[in-house]
Amino acid sequence: MNATTGVRATARILARGDGRGGTSLPVLAGEGPLALRRTRGGAGEARVMLVGAMSGPLGGDHFTVRAEVADEGRLRVGSAAATIALPGQTKRAARYDVRLDVADGAELHWLPEQLISARDSDLHVRTRADLAAGARLVLREEQVLGRAGEEPGRLTSRLTVRIAGRAVLDQELSCGPGAPGGWDGPAGLGGRRAVGQIALVRPEFGTRPVAARVLGDGAVVVPLAGPAALVSAVAPDALRLRRVLDEALSSLD
Repeated sequence: MNATTGVRATARILARGDGRGGTSLPVLAGEGPLALRRTRGGAGEARVMLVGAMSGPLGGDHFTVRAEVADEGRLRVGSAAATIALPGQTKRAARYDVRLDVADGAELHWLPEQLISARDSDLHVRTRADLAAGARLVLREEQVLGRAGEEPGRLTSRLTVRIAGRAVLDQELSCGPGAPGGWDGPAGLGGRRAVGQIALVRPEFGTRPVAARVLGDGAVVVPLAGPAALVSAVAPDALRLRRVLDEALSSLD
């Protein structure tokens, strides 16, 4: 690391069905601040925990996480703690890229803890999920703008989901100082400081699409143009955001 370039780190996960009803992890490799640990999984499912070994990302850092699920494997990925975007010695923005690939008949649950945008930080998050036609996905994102009693940093987050080569979701959210006007207005977060979503892909949604509806105060579920649905929610804090998203996912299950 130096003040000009920051830290570069990549973590890689490959999960695949083992032919006996379980899931193996032939690739589980992290570096620098991105450490990976296998934990006890459920029936047929491998579980991996992303453990942050250092603070960050800081300004100028570039983290990348790649996860692939093949051969009817089942993978659940979480993180041990929230990720906190912090200012660094350089004024350059930090980057956090997530790339997910799920094969036909495979399933991925991507369930990290919250991303917290601390004051004076500048972070660009890019998440892309590419799925085969018969793949399944549960992808949760939660962002908290500022720590307790703190103004947020600048946060730009883009999420793209593609099924069989076709984009069913491609959206970007920008918040904090320097973001386009209106991000915190009535048509945006409306003064709330926690925002999140769940992208849900299931082959059965192709014939039985999810109905659009409001889920309490500050949350909605909408069908996407494919076998997928999106839950979007805003809340005053991280605890209530998680509760809303968990209830939404239970209702869809």
